[in-house]
Amino acid sequence: MKKVWKWLISLLLLMVIGTGGLAAYGYMEMQPMKRSEQPVKFTIEPGTGTTTIANILEDQGLIKNSFLFKSYLKLKSEGSRFQAGVYEMQPGATYDEIIQKLNSGDVVKAEMIRFTIPEGYTVKQMADKLAEAGYVNKDIFLNLVKESKGIEEAILAYVPESSEFNYRLEGYLFPETYELEKGSSEADIVSRMLQETDKRIKNIPDFDQKLKARGLDFNQLMTVASLVEREVVADSERSLVAGVIYNRIAKDMKLEIDATVQYLLEKPKERLLYKDLQSVDSPYNTYMYKGLPPGPIAAPSLKSIEAALEPEASDYLFYVTKKDGTGEHLFAKTYAEHLQNIKKSKATAK
Repeated sequence: MKKVWKWLISLLLLMVIGTGGLAAYGYMEMQPMKRSEQPVKFTIEPGTGTTTIANILEDQGLIKNSFLFKSYLKLKSEGSRFQAGVYEMQPGATYDEIIQKLNSGDVVKAEMIRFTIPEGYTVKQMADKLAEAGYVNKDIFLNLVKESKGIEEAILAYVPESSEFNYRLEGYLFPETYELEKGSSEADIVSRMLQETDKRIKNIPDFDQKLKARGLDFNQLMTVASLVEREVVADSERSLVAGVIYNRIAKDMKLEIDATVQYLLEKPKERLLYKDLQSVDSPYNTYMYKGLPPGPIAAPSLKSIEAALEPEASDYLFYVTKKDGTGEHLFAKTYAEHLQNIKKSKATAK
């Protein structure tokens, strides 16, 4: 009987010693790795489970034992709020520090590119600007906006396809300052600009009703807006010039807008001559053909879009730019008045 008790006591001591050793081992395995100044970068993909995350942390040398880390997560009811992304962590972080970083989504900030597209820019001007900055390949960008292949933004449902277009997406890439991740493709940039146009249009109160009331489709509206953008400097005149465009169309008159000719020239001219007005046979040339061009000739601002949507009513059919440096216009109801305004404009030349 004495031997039995001795054996039991010995077994109990061994179990205590063993348990203590296991606890000591577990404690050591849960301690932070040796601290290092060199960060480790790793990626957590969307939908990644805690088991895989624990394995990644162990593989990257951020924890010693993935099983113990996973057990710690269960003990603390953690792991359900971990966020996907690219992380940088320095070896030496505690379990709690790692958990806090993953919960907060404290990811590596992507390197960004930033560019501004001015109002009234053509897609060629955009391509030149973006290519000069090293953000796009000019030829790829222009081919993309010409054909729009591979672009699947919702707004394209309202942009027709026509062989008469110089570029299908002309006028639909919203002029704004953009920030995108460095390395964004030409398609990424075009998509982002189309999304901005879609957002701005949707923010115009009662847009669909106003468009229907004007009796226009979306492409026609954006075309008028682009004409206003290239013709007008003073904001106060945008709606008035839009009204003149609609008045001339209603009278079955050619629009005779210089900006449409400038759009067709390889390089814009400071002053157009009569021979320039007849130099390019194109449906965009409003000195040769009646009605609107097939599509926009530039990227209109929101103010020009709103002016095209709600023009100012008047009997004006003509306007001429003042030569006094203001960029404003003189408006006329008849051609005789228009000729007088041309004389007035020349008289104010600086």
